[in-house]
Amino acid sequence: MRRVLPWIALAAALAAGAQAETLKVGVFRGTSASGAIYVAKEKGYFAQAGLDTEVVVFDAGEAVAVATVSGAIDIGAAGVSAAFYNLASQGSIRVVSGINRDVPGFQAVALVASNHAYDGGLHGFADLAGRSVALTTVGSTFHYAVGLIEEKLGLDVKSVKIIAAQGLPNVASAVAGGQADSAIVPTPFAAPLIEKGAVKLVGYVADIAPSQVGIAWVTKATADTKADMVRRYLAAYRKGVHDYHAAFTGPGETRKDGPTAPEVLAIIAKYTGQTAAQIDGGISYIDPEGRIDARDIQHQIDWFRAQGMIKGEIDAATLIDKRYATTLP
Repeated sequence: MRRVLPWIALAAALAAGAQAETLKVGVFRGTSASGAIYVAKEKGYFAQAGLDTEVVVFDAGEAVAVATVSGAIDIGAAGVSAAFYNLASQGSIRVVSGINRDVPGFQAVALVASNHAYDGGLHGFADLAGRSVALTTVGSTFHYAVGLIEEKLGLDVKSVKIIAAQGLPNVASAVAGGQADSAIVPTPFAAPLIEKGAVKLVGYVADIAPSQVGIAWVTKATADTKADMVRRYLAAYRKGVHDYHAAFTGPGETRKDGPTAPEVLAIIAKYTGQTAAQIDGGISYIDPEGRIDARDIQHQIDWFRAQGMIKGEIDAATLIDKRYATTLP
């Protein structure tokens, strides 16, 4: 009997490979927020779940939402935006997991200033009044971050000018060239600009405006008809999350690198095309169970609606699919 078992195992492995289901996951370019996805792919967790997973990279979170609804990708995993909530208000999207949150001590997103603006006194978040801020798109996660900063510091919304540069390279050009006084960008993207002296670091968004930045979603049709696939994806993803969390998070949910941090940094570097040092300076916090801050999701909906960016009816309770997702207490 013992001689037969290896052949049985081999046959089972070959059958699993033959039955692997193709899956496309859309992510936002150049951040560690997708790190657990890269880990799950690199370590074979998706393959073990019978999923042949392709990671598709986009320059804006809005594009990930559109691609999901159009069927170009199966799962969206990026920052939430007004465009996302507008699509969701049509009943076509369901949230199945949390991804990254901005929490104090994790320096994932930075506010940088042009040299001219910095010399003119833009040294802190409170100095944004009367200034311009470049970001990817109107209604993006970065736009919401500006709104939170305004709320926390009591800044007049009309005093901060938003410049939608349509993509991170354009954001960098705008602030480095002085067309914008400041910019909100992922820290790994800002790091080379700071090192070159093209911009000055003002601070990290998480320290003043923590929020639920990234979530994972599928279409309602996928959630209703492909439950097994969604659950297999999430189970594999959470294995990646546990590895990621162990690498970068210490007691009290603080940034503290563990023994596996270099390995995980190398994996993220491989998939983002950035150096391990760049990534290390802007690690995102990811909840070990992928839980969602539902209260902040509702606040985002309310904020975007107040800005006139959401037309339809949507709330966090309807959007978050409790068949798959868990929320923070």
